[in-house]
Amino acid sequence: MSGRQKVLFVCIHNSARSQMAEAFLRQLAGERFEAESAGFEPGTLNPVVVAVMKEAGIDISAAKTKSVFDLYKQGRTYHYVVSVCDESNAERCPIFPGLVRARLHWSFKDPSSVQGSPQERLAFTREVRDEIKRKIEEFVAAAARGRRDE
Repeated sequence: MSGRQKVLFVCIHNSARSQMAEAFLRQLAGERFEAESAGFEPGTLNPVVVAVMKEAGIDISAAKTKSVFDLYKQGRTYHYVVSVCDESNAERCPIFPGLVRARLHWSFKDPSSVQGSPQERLAFTREVRDEIKRKIEEFVAAAARGRRDE
């Protein structure tokens, strides 16, 4: 664990976006980063998110939602805390009050906010998943170059 940069992804319920970001960072650069995720009001893992992540080769079905406050009470510290709420919920998006070297905000739409048929919800969640993966890839590449502004 030592030597890896610690990254916390936060959103409101820790049921979709932050879980996907955590999983992609673990998959793409787990040897360089220690990834976690948490929410302000931890909810239930979104089953559509579980399905689209499985399509991408990542099983998050056993993931548990966590509270930002519990991590803070445990004295956790992070190199990066990345909020992944969309702009319409930015005021509700949690912050991590503990020791952090850099705070970032990446705006992603909430998969649980979409209405429609199961196929429409899947398609929308796939788009969000792919956006998150691209952003994680950019973050990893920037970190490799020594930049912290991604």
